[in-house]
Amino acid sequence: MNAARTLATAARVLRQLRHDPRSIALMLLVPCVMLFLLRYVFDGSPGTFDSIGASLLGIFPLITMFLVTSIATLRERTSGTLERLLAMPLGKGDLIAGYALAFGALAVVQSVLATALALWGLGLDVTGSAWLLLLVALLDALLGTALGLFVSAFAASEFQAVQFMPAVIFPQLLLCGLFISRDKMQPVLEGISNVLPMSYAVDGMNEVLRHTDLTADFIRDAAVVAGCAVLVLALGAATLRRRTA
Repeated sequence: MNAARTLATAARVLRQLRHDPRSIALMLLVPCVMLFLLRYVFDGSPGTFDSIGASLLGIFPLITMFLVTSIATLRERTSGTLERLLAMPLGKGDLIAGYALAFGALAVVQSVLATALALWGLGLDVTGSAWLLLLVALLDALLGTALGLFVSAFAASEFQAVQFMPAVIFPQLLLCGLFISRDKMQPVLEGISNVLPMSYAVDGMNEVLRHTDLTADFIRDAAVVAGCAVLVLALGAATLRRRTA
């Protein structure tokens, strides 16, 4: 990998996104809007918002980053931009790292906005540190970015990219422990949930919700989410192919 080429790729992606206000709005504003709606759906039961708001603070950024990254990267693939870039002395690692860096920068902004709104705008009550909450939200957004980069290789159109959401995101949403504790699930489903990264994202948020100090379980959960993001990015790099005439 070459740092200059990686940064140049990230800068190019950010310049393109600057001219796509709808994608920027989807990434930065939709998680905040969803949290705002959730808070007032449970207006008569603020304790319910406190119990699930932290989990959804991580899930909403993951979903939006998955959608935007998969569609944006698919446009690059179908337009031939990626093939032209790979014909240059640009490594696949440089390319994937550049995309991850660009979308990761937006993920940082998204996570800061959503966390600030939840804690200080909507009164989300957490026992632990706001910085730890922000860390998990950021890792979730980066995981969504990695998943979006990966699945874009298997879609032929933007519609197909969106169709991957029920296959990749919805099963994790049902099995992550948001609706019921994972140890109360049918044993086979519990076993499946134990290997899904979103389960550890929710567990990490719950650790911050319940504990004042940094716990070993939190470190494990954060490491699993980060490790899954790196693994999926590596798989995304493997889907890139150089074509020769």
